[in-house]
Amino acid sequence: MKVSLVQQNIIWCDPKANHEHLEDLFGIVRNSVDLIVLPEMFSTGFVMNPAQEAEKSPYPSLRWMKSIAKKNNCAVAGGVSVNEGGIYYNRFYFVKPDGKVTFYNKKHLFTYGGEKAAYTAGNNRVIVEWRGVRFLLTVCYDLRFPVWLRNRDDYDVILCIASWPSVRRIAWDSLCSARAIENQCYVCAVNRIGIDPLCEYNGGTRVINPYGINLALIDNDTEGIVTAELDLTALQVYRDKFPILSDADNFCIIAE
Repeated sequence: MKVSLVQQNIIWCDPKANHEHLEDLFGIVRNSVDLIVLPEMFSTGFVMNPAQEAEKSPYPSLRWMKSIAKKNNCAVAGGVSVNEGGIYYNRFYFVKPDGKVTFYNKKHLFTYGGEKAAYTAGNNRVIVEWRGVRFLLTVCYDLRFPVWLRNRDDYDVILCIASWPSVRRIAWDSLCSARAIENQCYVCAVNRIGIDPLCEYNGGTRVINPYGINLALIDNDTEGIVTAELDLTALQVYRDKFPILSDADNFCIIAE
């Protein structure tokens, strides 16, 4: 499984410009990978005024993702602010080349940044299978809640997309590695760079193996794409040899 992560300098509140810019970046991975992953709210930046900026049906960024997936015969995953009949979600889409869409509405909304007042939280933990690999979909602040991300031997990779400010970058680096180690999984963590009206972002986009070691990493403050190959056979060998998942505590997650 070849995965490409995009560390994007998001153009504020301009979906069309972001789509065009991303297509320029995609040139180096066309038709050569299984999955392309974009940051949280890649079409607008981390907007807290969804009544003005969230995308409505027919959801132009979703339509664009479908076209990219079909054109490149790969899955495309990324986050968009959406408006469903006046209810706003921070949504993570996973789009396959046949047009099938799976989505996860962010569970843990970032109260400190005003997200909880602006959006509605999702309650469903979402895992999607693609070309023999099981992906857990998570967004940014979810990283701080390990019970929600607990591997119940039901996924192989955590996909985490984010708009994680540089001021809390140490936490990002530490939590990404911890989630990989404790869940015996790969972590594909995608963060943005650049500046919006409230924060600065310096990246930290990376692929981490189950030992907590970076397999691929994009330099700070650098826009670009990094690609890594995930070895599911090696992952299973490691889990069989060192079966910590079977010793884990059983948590009961109750939806609000």
